[in-house]
Amino acid sequence: MLGYGLDPTMIVIIPALLLSMWAQHKVQSTFSEYSKIPARGNVTADSVARMLLTLYGMANMPINHVAGNLTDHYDPRNKTLNLSDGVYGNRSIASIGVAAHEVGHAIQHHESYSPLIFRNTIVPVVNICSTASMPLFILGLVVGNFMLVNIGIMLFTGALVFHLVTLPVEINASSRALKLLEQTHTLSPDELSGARKVLTAAAWTYIAAALMSLLQLVRLILISRSRRR
Repeated sequence: MLGYGLDPTMIVIIPALLLSMWAQHKVQSTFSEYSKIPARGNVTADSVARMLLTLYGMANMPINHVAGNLTDHYDPRNKTLNLSDGVYGNRSIASIGVAAHEVGHAIQHHESYSPLIFRNTIVPVVNICSTASMPLFILGLVVGNFMLVNIGIMLFTGALVFHLVTLPVEINASSRALKLLEQTHTLSPDELSGARKVLTAAAWTYIAAALMSLLQLVRLILISRSRRR
């Protein structure tokens, strides 16, 4: 019998699981490799971030040091750049690439880049959808109420939309970062190649998340159809 735990439909998400594991390994190993190679400019990632922000009229934006590994992020709510232990104060090619990527997000926000604005707008709705979708889906299966099942599936679609919108946002931020690092001569061409590898590896984690969301949605639809027979 098909269910909502371990069942034959789990095979649908195996490709996404494999891609997710590979992507996580790739980003960790690539970051680790290039975090051991200092940039010849002998500048820290946070100072590069400050320089790039200043170029775009955001000289006063706070750059915070946050705990964790690859927990770097730009927070649009309070307009702060947050760099992790392995990035803040580090002079490596990897750390400079990651810091520039987060500056790319800050620039997106500063310029009202529409995919970013849309993603930020839907976050509260997506959080509600993600929280409610599976309980409603499972409850609908248990009590045989397929209206609840369908509502659960529709709400889960919100998570997929979020992941799909995230892809162009992340890719654009990386593109901006690499272009800025090249234009400002912060990294030489060979160093820029290393930063590109780090950011490309990170992009695969977002691709994997989008694929997982898509295949999970397909799985829910398959379970729903099997229970209607």
